[in-house]
Amino acid sequence: MGQYTGLLGICVMILLAFALSTNRSKVPWKFVFIGVIVEILVAGAILRLPGIRDFFEGMGWFVNRVIDMSQAGTDFVFGSALRDKSKPWGFIFAVQVLPIVIFFSSLMSVLYYLGVMQRIVAVLAWCLRKTLRVTGAEATCMAANMFIGQTEAPLTIRPLIPRMTRAQLMLVMLGGFAHIAGSVLGAYVLMLGGDNEHSRVLFAKHLIAASVMSAPSAFVMARIIVPEVETPPPEDARSLHAAADEDHANVFDAAAGGATTGMKLAANIAAMLIGFISLLALINWPIHAIGEISSVKAWLATQGISELSLQVILGRLFAPLAWTMGIEWKDAPLIGSLLGEKLILTEFVAYLHLADALHPGLDVDTGGEIVAKLSPRSAQIAAYALCGFANFASIAIQIGGLSVLAPSRRKEFARLALRAMVGGALATQMTASVAGLFIAA
Repeated sequence: MGQYTGLLGICVMILLAFALSTNRSKVPWKFVFIGVIVEILVAGAILRLPGIRDFFEGMGWFVNRVIDMSQAGTDFVFGSALRDKSKPWGFIFAVQVLPIVIFFSSLMSVLYYLGVMQRIVAVLAWCLRKTLRVTGAEATCMAANMFIGQTEAPLTIRPLIPRMTRAQLMLVMLGGFAHIAGSVLGAYVLMLGGDNEHSRVLFAKHLIAASVMSAPSAFVMARIIVPEVETPPPEDARSLHAAADEDHANVFDAAAGGATTGMKLAANIAAMLIGFISLLALINWPIHAIGEISSVKAWLATQGISELSLQVILGRLFAPLAWTMGIEWKDAPLIGSLLGEKLILTEFVAYLHLADALHPGLDVDTGGEIVAKLSPRSAQIAAYALCGFANFASIAIQIGGLSVLAPSRRKEFARLALRAMVGGALATQMTASVAGLFIAA
């Protein structure tokens, strides 16, 4: 099927969501069809239509320039020598990537203080409400998810959450799992684009596009998994707002507050990577030992596998799913392993290993030399598929965050969480399938 394999991927993701549905007889198939068509039209406009395509490429250039600006602060604190990969210490992740998280968090806080983000969220929410005929609360929360995190976006509809229907709660949770926060966008762009400015701009455009395109797919998945059978609560203007839940004295206070939040996030990312990558190595220890058994090793050789690992196992399990998204079959095992890593670890680990596979250079795990293993098209589609917080760790984050906003619904959040997480993963994979229809080979 080549370029149009993604059509199969769309159908597969919808079927998997249908298998998870709590009320299959009530699935609104007309809404599902409209949602898919809207996403395809949005993808076609972003990736192919002159004007809109140029706008998103301009956004990519803007993100790239912001990344460059962030290095001024990094150089002042750490010195420019630490960013020089030609030095004996090579690539230092904590110096190259994590400061960008701090700067992007500070920038987002300033944009919210100035009211820029509120206006953007309001416009996008209006578009979602008009095209998909959803409620204002659903549209506002989903639009906010395109820019802020899975625990911050629900703050935009805080007064309504205790009274929301079960289907609406699923949508709030699934939308969080199907998006990333703007504060980590720059880090992913730098990881995937490396030192190549054109590659940075390209991946910045794709990740911004993924955030927009995942909104319709999240609506589709949520409506399939938990169809609406209740009457949504009434809304008023005071119930809906696109503001962050922080009051700052002035723009300097906003910048400082955002930087502080970014510092906590960067420290959390560093701790998470140390813990998860080390845990992955620990899990691979006995798996590798099993692979060294002579009979097992001989069988693996017949399958073209030189070393057994959790990544290899996940790759074989998820390879067919990766192929349906439009990934070339030769790349499917590798992308499949990244899909598995994202699910059981985090998208940060998966993006880190995608960057390893995409760029020749130094392996972040072993320190050895590696060569590019992926075609550019497969890497671009994979960037869409990984662009979300759908992983097991995020389940606890969402339950904890939402329970603060609506303590009386805590048990319901817990019951919906696993389905919402899987639905979020399916939403990003559906987004990748749609994007694959328009990404040239």
